[in-house]
Amino acid sequence: MQVRKFLPAVVLAMVCMALSSVSAQTAPAASTPLTAQEREFALQQFQTTHDNFLKSISGLSEKQWRFKPAPDRWSVAEVAEHITVSETTIMGLIQKQVMQSPAAPEKRAEVKGKDQMILERMPDRSHKAQAPEMLRPTGRWATEAELTKAFEESRKANMDYIRTTNDDLRDHFFSHPVFGPMDGYQWLLLLSAHSGRHTEQIEEVKADPNFPKE
Repeated sequence: MQVRKFLPAVVLAMVCMALSSVSAQTAPAASTPLTAQEREFALQQFQTTHDNFLKSISGLSEKQWRFKPAPDRWSVAEVAEHITVSETTIMGLIQKQVMQSPAAPEKRAEVKGKDQMILERMPDRSHKAQAPEMLRPTGRWATEAELTKAFEESRKANMDYIRTTNDDLRDHFFSHPVFGPMDGYQWLLLLSAHSGRHTEQIEEVKADPNFPKE
């Protein structure tokens, strides 16, 4: 009788152990957040391009703000709008497309080394590209002050995300039309480098010989 009473307990224990084993095998892999060095590096990039952009548009008159070097070229105001719109649009892509894709840590080797390549090639103005329709300037902000405020708010939110996120940005991937597959962290670096690229475009407009003196 004692053996019969003992058997159900043994069976129950074995079932619990089996279920625990299955759970352990099917549980999703633990999230691997950014390292402290990755966060700091990205934040430095974002701070530098933030400062350079705001410096490039500071103190301009209305004539300087609206000046177009040619009918088919953008004014400082239009380039600045493109930078500001991209700040929220690209971050939206990172959060809704890149991070919603299935984690694929096995793809890490495929994008290894692209961090520096993005930072070097994205600002290179010798290769021009057409902005997609949703990122083209349409006069969304009436004044430089309104645009600057919108940019500051978006850039602060993006830097706060980098500073605090536990997302496994290195394990999610989305393809760029020029650079090919990139992980989430590399998309962040691209966002920062994008504003750097177009800050250079603003400086090109300001260097035009017909740029208003005041």
